[in-house]
Amino acid sequence: MTITDDSLVLRVAGRPVGRYLTRPEVPARLSPRPCLHPVTTLSGTAVTELSPADHLHHLGVGVAVPDVEGHNFWGGRTYVRDQGPTELDNHGSQRHTAFQLRDPDGFVETLRWVASGTELLRERRTVAATELADSAWALDFTFSLTNITHAPVSIGSPATNGRPGAAYGGFFWRARKEAAAPRVFTAGAEGETEVHGSRADWLALAGDTWTLVFAGATDTTRRDPWFVRADEYPGVGSSLAHTDRLAIEPGGTAVRRVVTVVADGTLDRVGAAALVRKAVSA
Repeated sequence: MTITDDSLVLRVAGRPVGRYLTRPEVPARLSPRPCLHPVTTLSGTAVTELSPADHLHHLGVGVAVPDVEGHNFWGGRTYVRDQGPTELDNHGSQRHTAFQLRDPDGFVETLRWVASGTELLRERRTVAATELADSAWALDFTFSLTNITHAPVSIGSPATNGRPGAAYGGFFWRARKEAAAPRVFTAGAEGETEVHGSRADWLALAGDTWTLVFAGATDTTRRDPWFVRADEYPGVGSSLAHTDRLAIEPGGTAVRRVVTVVADGTLDRVGAAALVRKAVSA
């Protein structure tokens, strides 16, 4: 692992596959937060974007939440009930505290979620990279959010605030945008319309020369519906607050784990399922 003042590099079989930015230099309205970018396939194809023109607040791979007790940790405008997307001065930031572990294939990190000068959540983040095949590897991403305040902290989304179909917030991967929209599929559904908002053990996003396969790796994570975009932009997330707000009691912790297969080439359902099984059991 190569370490600089602001980043470290994940490696699989000696090959760099992802750079982790602990302090990305972005404006406050984009809700600064540590993120992975670029993430690449083993052949070197980039499969993330950082602050793309269509959504400047999309920062590679990380955890982003649009509503933590009214504070925006997603970036950009805030969806206000009966008003719509609104520019507010309510942005929080995720602040890297320290690495408990740093190895060539992963790390354990602590972070502080701070807004308006107050720390709302403390996060423990564990990230590991594992080789699956000559053309595929897996990114294992676990985050634990602990409420360190003396009152309940609730997590919401535009959906819980009145915008149907917009339950984004949680683990989020902004993928590579190409001339054509990527294919979206699960074991039993095909296309953005059918997959978005559904619960499935895994979800695949396939571009021209790459495939990402996302899998909830715990029972709790698998109960969260998928948020997916393909036509407007390519992005996949696991929804913490799909229908109802997620409340974390004082001292309580919410934990989620998503494992993502990063593969060269375009996988079919059989190939995607096989690699997910291997990744989750690794």
